[in-house]
Amino acid sequence: MAADFEKQSYWHDRFTSETSFEWLLSSHDFMSIITPHLPPHLGPDARILHIGSGTSALQNHFRARGILNVTNIDYEPLAAERGKALEKEAFGDVKMTYDVADATNLQPRERYDLVVDKSTVDAIACGGDDAVRRMAQSVALCLAEGGVWISLSFSAHRFDLPDLPLDVQTVAHVPTQKRSENDPDIFHYCYRLRAR
Repeated sequence: MAADFEKQSYWHDRFTSETSFEWLLSSHDFMSIITPHLPPHLGPDARILHIGSGTSALQNHFRARGILNVTNIDYEPLAAERGKALEKEAFGDVKMTYDVADATNLQPRERYDLVVDKSTVDAIACGGDDAVRRMAQSVALCLAEGGVWISLSFSAHRFDLPDLPLDVQTVAHVPTQKRSENDPDIFHYCYRLRAR
């Protein structure tokens, strides 16, 4: 992974022209994988924090389920503009929240039933293991009682770190598409993390 994925300047340059992009999996495929692992009480009143929203339309999948209390955060301010545009294109208006925040230093205004990221943890990992630990500590402070963090990563060992404040379970490993029949099997990994 490019070392500059941890830098805000990389994302600013990228989002200047990028209006829509899905990391690792489409949001539709991601939702189908995570649905069995969502908290059972995740209904229309659920509180969701989407970390590293970027130019993904993941938030629209939650809104399509009737969940409007979705806070989409990203390190780069242009992501908020892109997210609002994607929501307005899909629904004709904007009802979800879009904020600028550093995932390694969240200042939660509320606790969330679900925290979700699609490879944001991989970008943060470019800053080293300590950056991933800071993200985990930060997310742990955001989780409501019974809440979960679901994270999609290209790494089978993303959370193999000592002293994490969360219990980690690998809930899926998703095969990537092969370019040729003889290519090796490569997977993306979906994790569910819960407060200890």
